[in-house]
Amino acid sequence: MIFRILKSSPGAAGLAMAALLIMTRGSLAAQDRDAGPLVERLAAMTAVSGYEQALTDTLLRLLPGSRKDRAGNVLLTIGDGEPKRLIACGVDEPGYVIGNIRDDGWLTLRRVVGTGDAMFDQQLEGQRVTVFGRSGAVPGVVAVKSTHLTRGRGGSDEPFGVDGAYVDVGATSSADIDKLGIVNLSPVALTKQPHRYGTDLMAAPSIGRRAACAALIRAALRAKPAGRALIAFTVEGLFTGRGLASLGFTAGPFARTIVVGASAGAPREQPTRNDTTLAAPRFGTATHWDLPVRYAGTPVETVSMEDVSSLTLRLQAELEKKP
Repeated sequence: MIFRILKSSPGAAGLAMAALLIMTRGSLAAQDRDAGPLVERLAAMTAVSGYEQALTDTLLRLLPGSRKDRAGNVLLTIGDGEPKRLIACGVDEPGYVIGNIRDDGWLTLRRVVGTGDAMFDQQLEGQRVTVFGRSGAVPGVVAVKSTHLTRGRGGSDEPFGVDGAYVDVGATSSADIDKLGIVNLSPVALTKQPHRYGTDLMAAPSIGRRAACAALIRAALRAKPAGRALIAFTVEGLFTGRGLASLGFTAGPFARTIVVGASAGAPREQPTRNDTTLAAPRFGTATHWDLPVRYAGTPVETVSMEDVSSLTLRLQAELEKKP
């Protein structure tokens, strides 16, 4: 149809070309509204607090002009002038490290200080995990006690805990473990396989924080900023808090700070709360903008892509608003 119009007259050809451009822009806009691919990419990666380098290296590739600071944060400055705003998103997640390598090839775990809790540890039993050794990712499983062999032998009724976790990576000796590049303090996390379900839902461990960071990435790439803003993807938020805290001294002071994250909540809520933990006055007025998640802190933590898109638009509007 379009080619027939092009042959008929110059005026008609112009109208046809305009229609074609509108169709193309419409399809691109539809793709841009779908936050799924970026959320899935980030949610599939592991960044145990203190071991975020693989993810931060990916963020450097996603954000042209970004850089790393001495703390390991990924920073992107957009816009000009003062006052300066800070919009930050933590990239780390709760997890574990190898606590001991046994002679028989079994691995024991220790939870990273400050991340997770006893209830979080119970999710490990019988699950697939990934150990990140010096030679790359190594798949493994957390063993489950045989109910048949322990029945009637006075076994403990205590719930499963990290001290009772034994990781099997298919090794039969400590020498096998050495060949796999696994050492004490190698990070360990639940294996990530983001799962899309329903009309716009996605589930994965720690997906809420990753989806919030995806919204910030998309907003930073799309915004036409009014005033200067520092976009920061911070490390060790669940461990020492060093990544965010350091920005007040190395890049501040800021007139306003927004920390983007996730918390349990009903879809479409977009919770906002004040933050009194950041050292004033270097962070100015500090607030949290949270993405609502279902089943928070579980292996099936779930976010809505519509909520991610709404947060993207909210962040974009903030960046385009005059300070």
